[in-house]
Amino acid sequence: MSATPTPSDSAGSTSLSDLAFTLDVLLRLLRTPSPTGFTEAAVRLIERELDALGVSSHRTKKGALTWEVPGTGEGHVAFSGHVDTLGAMVKEIKPSGRLRLAMLGGYDWATVEGEYAQVHTQAGGVVTGTVVNTHQSTHVHGPALRELKREQAVMEIRLDARTQSAEETRALGIEVGDFISFDPRAELTDAGYLKSRHLDNKAAVAVFLGVTHLLLQTPPARTVAFHVTTYEEVGHGAATGIPPHTDELIAVDMAAVGHGQTSSEHHVTLCVADSGGPYDHALGNRLRGSARRAGLELKVDLYPYYASDGTAAWRAGGDYPVALIGPGVDASHAYERTHTDALDATLRLIVAHVSGS
Repeated sequence: MSATPTPSDSAGSTSLSDLAFTLDVLLRLLRTPSPTGFTEAAVRLIERELDALGVSSHRTKKGALTWEVPGTGEGHVAFSGHVDTLGAMVKEIKPSGRLRLAMLGGYDWATVEGEYAQVHTQAGGVVTGTVVNTHQSTHVHGPALRELKREQAVMEIRLDARTQSAEETRALGIEVGDFISFDPRAELTDAGYLKSRHLDNKAAVAVFLGVTHLLLQTPPARTVAFHVTTYEEVGHGAATGIPPHTDELIAVDMAAVGHGQTSSEHHVTLCVADSGGPYDHALGNRLRGSARRAGLELKVDLYPYYASDGTAAWRAGGDYPVALIGPGVDASHAYERTHTDALDATLRLIVAHVSGS
């Protein structure tokens, strides 16, 4: 892979094998459906990876997954990220046999138009389909298609099954309330770009596993906890479950790339404020120092239409400083893209910060 970063001997450095491990896990996670509320398969995948590393983990009653890597000294830092993604549920089975959707998470309907989808039935089956609108044929509707506002009332799933009635669709095992996942179309290019839906926030979870892999070889200066949540996309992921002995919490999520932002697909970003207000200034400065010692160019940004697991933890009464970092991701909440540079930089920043190097 030509654009994979070259390992260095600087503080917080990683090797090609560490990055390859992270990318392998990430691609498998991306291809495992996990819309908010339907995350069991993804959590099990993470558990299997931890078992293979010899790391014990436990689930909270809410379904989040937590594990720790013991440090050589005092102090406890926790990192939180989420494995739940955007998705949908069956709101209505229409007389035509097609499905009306209810949105899970905050995205624009136009960003899923034309996407392949899977309907996950209560019996454990999967029925495939495509997200279309009610005026999709330009040869039938002409200018009405171009003028159509993409909203819930006009979006539906056309099933890949012989059905032209609600009764025929129900005979497939589909009912109101079934979960719907969108095809991630995950692809790692020769130039080192990873394009896929749901990099938000499976990129961070894969980085957590990569960091764990590395810290087992070189123990950190402080004990490190990783907390993977399953309800972040609906606002309450880390409201519970952060270890009570946490000295500082660092949320790791995507850094949104776009006009007016400093974030880049090739860098790790420190978000100093979002819709919930500013994050902890002193902890942010400690992360800046860790980036300098690791030889990383740290981008700094603010996001007006954004909230994180750190936001949820603070609003639930968490008594610790909180910061937010993450790899730069283009086209957030759509068909997203990042680069291996950003994933590697995020991994290196975390390792440098917990190693006290």
